[in-house]
Amino acid sequence: MRFLVQRVSDSSVEINGEVVGQIGKGFMVLIGVCDSDTKEIADKMVRKMLGLRIFEDEQGKTNLSLDTVGGQLLLISQFTLYANCKKGNRPSFIEAGEPGMAEEMYEYIIARCKEQVEVVERGQFGADMKVSLTNDGPFTIILDSEQL
Repeated sequence: MRFLVQRVSDSSVEINGEVVGQIGKGFMVLIGVCDSDTKEIADKMVRKMLGLRIFEDEQGKTNLSLDTVGGQLLLISQFTLYANCKKGNRPSFIEAGEPGMAEEMYEYIIARCKEQVEVVERGQFGADMKVSLTNDGPFTIILDSEQL
């Protein structure tokens, strides 16, 4: 499982010209799932993401977590996080999770986050989405379950 976490001052996702999710200060997270992922792995990833202390304190040090600053979440499914570009110039996505299982994991992650974060917005699994954000910092972290 892979999460690309971006600290944002604002972010939104649009489908067919309609905004379906929008947040202020918080994390915009792209979520990639592979076939070997489990709910236990998802729980570990959510804990790690929500525990990240990447917001600045009074001294300007990245020392505060999402809950400390009252941050919000925008969660977007993103199978392309499993792109394999080793051969040629056209990426292969065979490492990405089977759509039915990946969607189930995405919904599970959203539910787990809603248990702990007041504002959790989302995209739509499998949709053609337009994501906008103001990356604050910029600050971007890649979480990979194989490295945790």
